[in-house]
Amino acid sequence: MQTEDARFLKRKVKGGNIDVHPTEKALVVHYELEATILGELGDPMLGERKECQKVIRVKSLNANTNIAALAKEIMEKCKLIHPSKLPEVEQLLFYLQKRKDTGPVKADGKKGQLSERLNDPRPFEGSEIDETANINDVDEYLELLYEDIPEKLRGTALILQLARNPDNLEELFQNETVVGALARVLREDWKKSTELATNIIYIFFCFSSFTDFHGVIAHFKVGALSMGIIEHELKKYDMWKEELEKKRKAAEADRGNDQLRKEFEKSLKKFQGLLRKQEQLLRVSFYLLLNLAEDLKVEMKMRNKRVVQMLIKSLERDNFELLILIVSFLKKLSIFVENKVEMANSSIVERLVNLIPCDHEDLLNITLRLLLNLSFDVDLRSKMVKVGLLPKLVALLNNENHRVTVLSVLYHISMDDKCKSMFTYTDCIPMVMKMLLEYPEERVELELIALCINLAANKRNCHLICDGGGLKLLMKRAFKFKDAMMMKMIRNISQHDGPTKIMFIDYISDLANAIQKVDDEEFVLECVGILGNLTIPDLDYELLLKEYNLVPWIQSKLQPVKFVAEYDDAGALSTRFQYIGNAEDDLVLEVVILVGTVCCDDNCAKMLAGSGIIQSLIELLNAKQEDDEVVCQIVYVFYQMIFHESTREVIIKQTQAPAYLIDLMHDKNAEIRKVCDNTLDIIAEYDEDWGKKIQLEKFRWHNSQWLEMVESRQMEDSEAYMYGDDSIGSYIQDADILDRPDLFYNTDSYDAAMDGNVTPEYMDEHPYKGMMGVPGGTPYGMGMSNEFDPYNRPDTNPAMYGEQPVDQYGRPVMMDQYGYPMVDQYGRPVQPEFVNGNDEDYGYGGFGYR
Repeated sequence: MQTEDARFLKRKVKGGNIDVHPTEKALVVHYELEATILGELGDPMLGERKECQKVIRVKSLNANTNIAALAKEIMEKCKLIHPSKLPEVEQLLFYLQKRKDTGPVKADGKKGQLSERLNDPRPFEGSEIDETANINDVDEYLELLYEDIPEKLRGTALILQLARNPDNLEELFQNETVVGALARVLREDWKKSTELATNIIYIFFCFSSFTDFHGVIAHFKVGALSMGIIEHELKKYDMWKEELEKKRKAAEADRGNDQLRKEFEKSLKKFQGLLRKQEQLLRVSFYLLLNLAEDLKVEMKMRNKRVVQMLIKSLERDNFELLILIVSFLKKLSIFVENKVEMANSSIVERLVNLIPCDHEDLLNITLRLLLNLSFDVDLRSKMVKVGLLPKLVALLNNENHRVTVLSVLYHISMDDKCKSMFTYTDCIPMVMKMLLEYPEERVELELIALCINLAANKRNCHLICDGGGLKLLMKRAFKFKDAMMMKMIRNISQHDGPTKIMFIDYISDLANAIQKVDDEEFVLECVGILGNLTIPDLDYELLLKEYNLVPWIQSKLQPVKFVAEYDDAGALSTRFQYIGNAEDDLVLEVVILVGTVCCDDNCAKMLAGSGIIQSLIELLNAKQEDDEVVCQIVYVFYQMIFHESTREVIIKQTQAPAYLIDLMHDKNAEIRKVCDNTLDIIAEYDEDWGKKIQLEKFRWHNSQWLEMVESRQMEDSEAYMYGDDSIGSYIQDADILDRPDLFYNTDSYDAAMDGNVTPEYMDEHPYKGMMGVPGGTPYGMGMSNEFDPYNRPDTNPAMYGEQPVDQYGRPVMMDQYGYPMVDQYGRPVQPEFVNGNDEDYGYGGFGYR
């Protein structure tokens, strides 16, 4: 096209959508600009189309701003916005007014461009000289290392120039004299010059970039020396700050004293200069240690020398490059539990809160990744919420550079029930709902949907999610793409009582149709779970079962348990349990829950009982007796059916459900025991026979420990009276407790001839049978304190020696008028000579019988 042919330029603007700025108080207007060059006759000769955007900043927007007036003003000044979009502008301005101000998040590079690796330290004061180093003059540079500090500084700067070129590292490495001299100078003179120490550590840092040179660095113990230097510099920093603070307070106390003020300003300037040099030294030192920490053994040594505390202490600095390095090092260390615990004890979360948000994208990125590692710990997640990180993280969701990382951290925080409700006080739920509903692909990214699923487990969050037609939009997208994960989120919403559950009435038909027509079993599982959660009193469950023919479908998922005959290797017949069914365990559980829900309706319970589902549930109970969740839900179904008179007789008279409930009455799971007890109480009230069995079982269980204790003690004391090989359990389970009198009476008083049938009348007729002492005295085995001691041997065992009664030791005893041995106040037998007062013939105490 010739220039002289162009006569006219036609410009056309087409308006687009309007959005809010992610970080600033501003509206972003998108529009399309089309420019066309017309020829002399008006025909288009060249055209170009370009998408543009205009940012309208509303810095004056605050809580008292008149939104309607501001929207009209924007419409008048900006011709790119069509007048019909006034309500949309007002809505966006209202959102900006309510959104919390997080400040701008600036980026060094373009959107989405973050540094994947740390940048090498840049040249600094002391390392830059006018002279250009030559690899052939290394020996001359080596000689400078034996001179004074200025010459050493010049020599190390020249060697550093060579070391920064990777091509020279191999040759420098081969020169052991140079490497050894550098290590020696660092060890001896690092306190004399910060620049000298920085140059030498920078040289070793260049070596540490390659694993092959780590051995030499370890040989000269440069890593340990660097840690000592870091520790010393951190102490110097604290001292400088303390001195500067004293001068600042003195200047503020006497504001009219110009000398104090000038002295403080001079000290502040000096402090900033020293701080700049110190941060250069810290950066190369930490970078060297980070490279050496590739070896886990070396990293463990660093940890033992308190590298974690040094790093966290250095987070007080304001140097972005140093902070990026420190946070990167901490992120590497945080993957080990021991380091994470040490970080938690050093209050790392409180230190990191100042870095979010920040003006440096790379620093913000690495800080968020460190928080992600720390968020695997429950206590640290709780601390993140306490220090106010949650709203700051939510504000970063609009930043594409960090969205995935922020979603992951928020997901971890949402795992804790105590923290779920905290999301209602942020803009998180409106933001994630918008991201969820506007996601461009069929399947939403896992981090986003996982966060939404957790948030939906909280009742307050569900009110915000469903507000403004949110549930309708979720159901629409879920059914459109058959998204099982989104249905899981909706299922969590359905579990909360209140107005949100009533909203699901409009979608019951869609859910019932999906159960039988959708092939995706995970999607069907969630639909069944939603129906199982809909415990709505006014819902006609009978109509639901009949209209969608759900009873046969339920039966097909609850196939009975069969005994399958098999032969083992030896040819013997064996049987085994096998659950025959065309559904996974998760789906079977949800079907059982659905049955329990619909059984709250009398007609539905009668319909299901008549279809034989009760027997299927009993057989399923046998097959899944190790699965507490399935067992608990099946027992709950029985509990629901017992309530209805029409199904109560079926459960009690026609099935063995009560027997299974009795077996489960003492299950180790507390919830199962609770539901069983409630169900059995109802059964016992309406059926006398089952009531007696239930009462007997409760009695036996309640007294089993006491019976076992008494029986074990009886077995220890008197093995002669054991009944063959009968075990304790047989007396507890198979016999009536009243048939065992030996459990209530002492073995010594038990007459074996009675064959275990001692009646109270027998004891009245023989009040002293098997006892020794005066009438009404103490039986054998009883002490003066009336406490039973089974191991206390009786004092006497009377026998006859001619005409004279004697005890088991042959000692004579006196008999009372009733024919029983007499005892003194101590329970000892009274001897004849002792009664007459003549005991000298029998020796001491009457024991010398002649």
